[in-house]
Amino acid sequence: MSTKILWIDDEMDSLASQVMFLENKGYEVERISNGYDGLEYVKANHVDVILLDESMPGMTGLETLAQIKEYNTNIPVVMVTKNEAEHIMEDAIGAQITDYLIKPVNPNQILHTLKKIIDSKALVSEKTTSTYQQEFRNLFMALNNNPDYKEWCELYKKIVYWELEMEKANSPEMQEIHQSQKEEANNEFCKFVDKNYIKWIKAGDNAPVMSHTLLRKHVFPQLEKGKSVFFVLIDNLRFDQWRTIQSKFAESFKILEEDIMLAILPTTTQYSRNAIFSGLLPIDIEKKYPVEWKNDDEDGGKNLYEEQFLEDQLHRNGLGDIKFSYTKVTNHFAGEQLVNNIGNMLHNDLNVIVYNFVDMLSHARTEMEVLKELANDEISYRSITSSWFEHSPLHQALKKVADKNIKLIVGTDHGSVQVKSPSKVIGDKQTTTNIRYKHGKNLNYENKAVLAFKEPSEIGLPKPNFNSSFIFAKHDGYLCYPNNYNHFVNFFKNTFQHGGVSLEEMLVPIIKMESK
Repeated sequence: MSTKILWIDDEMDSLASQVMFLENKGYEVERISNGYDGLEYVKANHVDVILLDESMPGMTGLETLAQIKEYNTNIPVVMVTKNEAEHIMEDAIGAQITDYLIKPVNPNQILHTLKKIIDSKALVSEKTTSTYQQEFRNLFMALNNNPDYKEWCELYKKIVYWELEMEKANSPEMQEIHQSQKEEANNEFCKFVDKNYIKWIKAGDNAPVMSHTLLRKHVFPQLEKGKSVFFVLIDNLRFDQWRTIQSKFAESFKILEEDIMLAILPTTTQYSRNAIFSGLLPIDIEKKYPVEWKNDDEDGGKNLYEEQFLEDQLHRNGLGDIKFSYTKVTNHFAGEQLVNNIGNMLHNDLNVIVYNFVDMLSHARTEMEVLKELANDEISYRSITSSWFEHSPLHQALKKVADKNIKLIVGTDHGSVQVKSPSKVIGDKQTTTNIRYKHGKNLNYENKAVLAFKEPSEIGLPKPNFNSSFIFAKHDGYLCYPNNYNHFVNFFKNTFQHGGVSLEEMLVPIIKMESK
């Protein structure tokens, strides 16, 4: 199917040679001499690109442009003008032209512009595919070269980069190759965690930055006189999701550092977020706060004391005299309150904002058929995150303080993974229900599907019952009981879950920014 060009110009007779040139290059060119007829044509026909004269009698080019964009914002429009006046160009650019040409135009100029617009997608796809084919070998070698923790972080950043590039290139074949490599990376990462996790828990400050050391290593050092620090924890935010909203932050803030933190196991809100705000591993939280800490099988909210934990951690780190606020947003009304109140927070040294939307989306994804349709793969899940943030009260609130000389740190407590591979687990009545991890007595499971820890204290976790052990699903696995097995396999398949061991759940973003 040839590319359809609509050329609107009141002097079409003088442009016959340019039109013939384009037709010889394979383009189909429809010629119309005024804006009124041009607009009617657009409403009735498919058009790939519009070439639009700026100076026409009757409806001017700018007026025609406004009408076209009102009807269809996605049609690329190239303004062709004799007038180089700055205000004309500003008005045209403000009305979202794709490009402009100054008369007289020669055929090669027009051809170059059309190729830039029409062929750019194909050229980008071809270039991306070619470059990834060269990079594939490098990634493969890195995976098989026993990467350490820092190398794993860089490797994961590259994997995410290429995943997003493959999405833009829209090459199903290369996306499949990349997905295969990502699966291999996840399998190797699970082995890496199995080999090193107990060492990290015992290593203290010599370990990677983990949930319980996040504030002490990344947030508290940013505190300084005369500058308010905002720490925004967007629950369940993966690194690839961060990359999809990065540009929105960059509009208002200067991004200083893009780092990665290791979320503790289990990668769930109850464990990882309590560890962040207390500055303690769950086993130590239970000892220090026996009333506030709730194990999985106990009644009561599991994250009700984050503000108290934060205040106590500030005191333990010699920061008891700083002025801080803690705000948790769990619904849209609370988000609107944040927008209204954020200006008052500038008087504080530290403002902590916990935004739960992404986590609610993840869990709703399991329960609601509408969201199952909207977020049925990684691409749509990222797209929903991007759309949510762009229109969220959080985005509005941060824009209100972006010019107030603040520091902004964005982080999360854990990520999530799309589960595809079920495996059976047998346990007693006290075995936990989470499908990415379980703890209980006498667990019976498929060894190859999980990481198992017989002694919870070795990985910094409480021991809810005598002989309790923990198991964590690897990569895209999920754990189902034999009873009604097929029902739960189908119910949870392809949903986004967390609690287990994967690159997506454990290697999560921590971003430092400041006002521009």
